[in-house]
Amino acid sequence: MEAFDPAELPELLKLYYRRLFPYGQYYRWLNYGGVVKNYFQHREFSFTLKDDIYIRYQSFNNQSELEKEMQKMNPYKIDIGAVYSHRPNQHNTVKLGAFQAQEKELVFDIDMTDYDDVRRCCSSADICSKCWTLMTMAIRIIDRALKEDFGFKHRLWVYSGRRGVHCWVCDESVRKLSSAVRSGIVEYLSLVKGGQDVKKKVHLSEKIHPFVRSVGEDSMKFKLCLIYLKSINIIKKYFEQYALVDQDILENKESWDKILALVPETMRDELQQGFQRHSNSLQRWENLKNTINKFQKNNKNDKCGPWLEWEIMLQYCFPRLDINVSKGINHLLKSPFSVHPKTGRISVPIDLQKVDQFDPLTVPTISSICHELDVISIKEEKEKGAESDIKPRTRDYKKTSLAPFVKVFEQFLENLDKSRKGELLKKSDLQKDF
Repeated sequence: MEAFDPAELPELLKLYYRRLFPYGQYYRWLNYGGVVKNYFQHREFSFTLKDDIYIRYQSFNNQSELEKEMQKMNPYKIDIGAVYSHRPNQHNTVKLGAFQAQEKELVFDIDMTDYDDVRRCCSSADICSKCWTLMTMAIRIIDRALKEDFGFKHRLWVYSGRRGVHCWVCDESVRKLSSAVRSGIVEYLSLVKGGQDVKKKVHLSEKIHPFVRSVGEDSMKFKLCLIYLKSINIIKKYFEQYALVDQDILENKESWDKILALVPETMRDELQQGFQRHSNSLQRWENLKNTINKFQKNNKNDKCGPWLEWEIMLQYCFPRLDINVSKGINHLLKSPFSVHPKTGRISVPIDLQKVDQFDPLTVPTISSICHELDVISIKEEKEKGAESDIKPRTRDYKKTSLAPFVKVFEQFLENLDKSRKGELLKKSDLQKDF
């Protein structure tokens, strides 16, 4: 893959916005079929230009205007905001207090840096295949909940371009949700709580999670099993390879002391001795499970309940959401197909059918797709002739490694269109009944 040089970004962006950005699909998404008048025109776009010049409240009349402005401004980063009561580019002309965010997709932001206390291979902005499994688990866990627990149909997962993933829930009813409801949803999906100073961040036995708040204390154990079973079952598929082999979370005393801090003091000495007798994380994890079972049988201690093993697994693997990004309607989020200025990687949609195969380190960079286009353009020039002149022109992104990611986006849009047409048919049938 062509190496990315940040110094070349301005010239690469010119080519990208002129020939490779999928404007048609992008407009089709944010216009939502044009069903609501001025929906696209009232959407906020934010551009970050060279030298971190930040321009908010951009808005456009149509696809053509958006294209022209992006090619003129050459943004290093594009963020998408809410649909407002008035055109965002006219917000200064609106009476004070009248300019209000009205709708936006429900969005989720999961950033690898929030896992720095539990991953051992990388830290800060760095990622590798060993820790990317955290993002794979996060997508699977959150997507299952959005689909099965909430019934949300249209979920677009996007790689951020550097160290995380974003989710855009685009159902019509979801875009209308209030901040309070959004807060409730993200709270429901948040389990790992506490800052750097808090050692134990998951407490299944002490606090009833929103999932089971309506259930009595007596049936808590049964309900906890039902609630977390699906998340735990997802984590179990990855846990041995991810946590015990790749991250080696019980490799030495320094690493296993972090695990011991999560269990009751009464079993720490026995675990410490057991860990010293074993030689690797796989053996020590078996020892941990056996010790928990023994204490549970002998002590009948609530803190040694069956969920203690789960608490550790969840603390090390459960998704960590940025709550503020999700609850604020006017909160900006990086746009799909934006370019990350540090890595050069494109923020591409992720195929949910191939989540396990997704590798962020092989995502096309702006350098690689521009190079691919250059090579193909030279080849086409050489082959130019009477026959090629009558061939229909292929869209430029289709000639590059960006093509399969645009196809994933198109499939998402097809499902949105089908759903919208279905709703319109239902409404027209209902009107006929009257």
